[in-house]
Amino acid sequence: MVKATAPASSEHACRSARPPCAMAVMAKASIAGRTKTRLVPPLTEAEAASLNTAFLRDAAANILAARNFASISAFLAYAPKGSQAFFKAQMPDAVDLLETVAPSLGECLLLAVTSLLARGYRTVCLINSDSPTLPTAYLVAAAAVLAMPGDRIVLGPSIDGGYYLIGMKRAHAALFEDIAWSTEKVFAQTVTRAAALKLPLVELPTWYDVDEAAALLVLVDELMDDRPFRRMHVPPAADATRRSITLLLEHAGLRRRLETVAGEAR
Repeated sequence: MVKATAPASSEHACRSARPPCAMAVMAKASIAGRTKTRLVPPLTEAEAASLNTAFLRDAAANILAARNFASISAFLAYAPKGSQAFFKAQMPDAVDLLETVAPSLGECLLLAVTSLLARGYRTVCLINSDSPTLPTAYLVAAAAVLAMPGDRIVLGPSIDGGYYLIGMKRAHAALFEDIAWSTEKVFAQTVTRAAALKLPLVELPTWYDVDEAAALLVLVDELMDDRPFRRMHVPPAADATRRSITLLLEHAGLRRRLETVAGEAR
């Protein structure tokens, strides 16, 4: 059987019509007891899952906002397998879904990159779902840097030693192999790997991931008490996260619980 294929000219036109950069949130479905578990306590499992959903909505909204300033397609690269219905219910139609399931985080990241490049995008940026107040300008800067001639990677370092964004033009598998994921070594190891590959690296400003109680307190201060993480950068509105935090503060005693956890950590 011979499968019909589009004429070469039509395929080229289709690829040319796409925005050059695919930007994807790496996402997990909000399942109580399996999502944002490092935030339990001070949150309950159900509250952590609900906050995860708010983070996902704001991360997607951030990419859509970046489209006003750069040529970007918005994606959500999700797991676990078979959770498409959850994400379709949570994401706007402008965000495309990409199931990205693999045995390890590194393999998931590589699969997302290779899948998006195979669709004809010239560059790919992957961002985490743990930084709802990440300035939109950082996403725009990443897309702009990757649009310049020559191979390179872009990294957005997190204060915990990981990274909130990685962008590239080619699927460099070595960037995701033998990395000590979920440790403070991730960013440094990735920088070392890029140097070994002789890849120019552009570093974005540092930001924070909300994956433990101390970072959650930073988020509360930023959203509710006008204490921005970086005063020289304007964070997005993060409306979904702001609503979720407001409910936790007003009806679930979040401030008291955060103080209790902080006291136990001293």
